[in-house]
Amino acid sequence: MSLKEKFSKELWEQVVQAPFVAGFAVTAADPGGLIGAFQESSAIAKSLRSAERSIAGEILAELNSSEGRGLIKAGIKELIKGRSTVEASEAAVARLTDTMSLISRMAPSEFASMAALVRQTANNVAEAANEGGFMGFGGVPVSDAEKKTLTDIERAIEAAQA
Repeated sequence: MSLKEKFSKELWEQVVQAPFVAGFAVTAADPGGLIGAFQESSAIAKSLRSAERSIAGEILAELNSSEGRGLIKAGIKELIKGRSTVEASEAAVARLTDTMSLISRMAPSEFASMAALVRQTANNVAEAANEGGFMGFGGVPVSDAEKKTLTDIERAIEAAQA
């Protein structure tokens, strides 16, 4: 049975969005400029390419359709609507908490792989661009706000295992 078959359509959408939500949480915690946004977006794709094939493969398969790509956009738009960037980052972490709990209950054998993908994505995004510099120069590799969000994401994963 594939991972997708373990979930209803709505819950599967939440699972597919998880790595993107993790990356968005970090980006929204300390938004940079255009160059940083591009670097951080590229980091999400890098995470999916290098992740364990079983989970990442099923998620990538969803992204091969316009419906799948629209699903990601809709999920992120829902997190942004009517919120400041800090509130959107917090909402993303809350969504990750729910999603990881869902995976823990419904697909426990896949939990560790998905947790690794979420962690890897969040860390890749945090390290993708220097924060606080000018046009990609100077600044720090990972800002305090990003570090806090990484800690929050780790807590979300740990809470889902409990």
